[in-house]
Amino acid sequence: MADRYPTSVPYRQATDGYHTYRIPAAVVTRTGTVLAFAEGRRGSAGDSGHIDLVLKRSSDGGRTWGAPQVVATEPRRGTAGNPAPVVLEDGRILLVYIRQGPAATEEKIRRGQVAAADGRRVFVTVSEDDGATWAAPREITGSVKRPEWRWYATTPGHATLLRHGQSAGRVVVPANHSMPPGGQDNGTEGKYNGGHALLSDDGGQTWRIGYVDDNPDGYVNVNETTATELPGGRLYLNTRTESTAPGTRADAYSADGGQKLELPFRPQAGLVGPVVEGSTLWCDAPDVLLFSGPAAPDARALMTVRASDDHGLTWRVAHTVSGLPAAYSDLVRVDGDTVGLLYETGNFGPYESIAFRRIPVAELAP
Repeated sequence: MADRYPTSVPYRQATDGYHTYRIPAAVVTRTGTVLAFAEGRRGSAGDSGHIDLVLKRSSDGGRTWGAPQVVATEPRRGTAGNPAPVVLEDGRILLVYIRQGPAATEEKIRRGQVAAADGRRVFVTVSEDDGATWAAPREITGSVKRPEWRWYATTPGHATLLRHGQSAGRVVVPANHSMPPGGQDNGTEGKYNGGHALLSDDGGQTWRIGYVDDNPDGYVNVNETTATELPGGRLYLNTRTESTAPGTRADAYSADGGQKLELPFRPQAGLVGPVVEGSTLWCDAPDVLLFSGPAAPDARALMTVRASDDHGLTWRVAHTVSGLPAAYSDLVRVDGDTVGLLYETGNFGPYESIAFRRIPVAELAP
């Protein structure tokens, strides 16, 4: 098994000064370097506090990894996270991410108890040397976050560069937000979750908001979202949802590069799994749409790559990693023969490590 599916571990709990590593995101540069991003959580495994955005690079397709790099921080020892990297047409790596203040938590932000300077803010940075060094961060919050939105998160996982159709060259970053509550609600209720897209048509210089789907009806409430481009330029989006709709996933399509949705997100009950982030990737030759995520119906476990031969209507199991605990993941095309899976896993809990598995493309075909 080890030889057939080479699996390395770029991040392990309690190493290099970090308590836990979470929220994987991966891209492959034009020279073939694999970049594995994660949140390095200093004090605990929690989602807030002192968290750095870290990176490891691999020059051999994800078999071995270099020394860790800190790509982004919050200057007051707050949170820098939710990495959304993408490789641009000219080879530069664009990274969109989130920052929040050291005392801020998701609950406080959703309740409206945090000042704007400490709340969720959006930044971009760029590398021109395969991820070895990164430019000073630039804030874009004013262009991509409506003033009334409270919680805010990019993807997590890789962003998408469109290559076909009228929107070719556009960067699409799926994101999610929460809205202010109504009535006697306090804003922490799931029905106030919504989704949207960040769009850039000039390589990340300027940004705007694309589609917005945030109907607080309690049926489908968009949360962490991933996207990939289908043949011909149609965009496929898949989201985590915890609501009254069947299952825990919903999906949608966009025919105009993420500016608007063809229909609002609808339940995708064919993808059975717990409430958790997932990743999607279109895989040329064998022309299949992939989805990665835990497949246990009620637990973060059984990391599985599923495949669709009809652009997301129906799904089949294509590759089972293991029955162990597992949570967030990201898919990346490593080369013509290989798909990579960067995923959270462990022997006794899903956050013990972040591993990278090389999967032969030939095994993903029907």
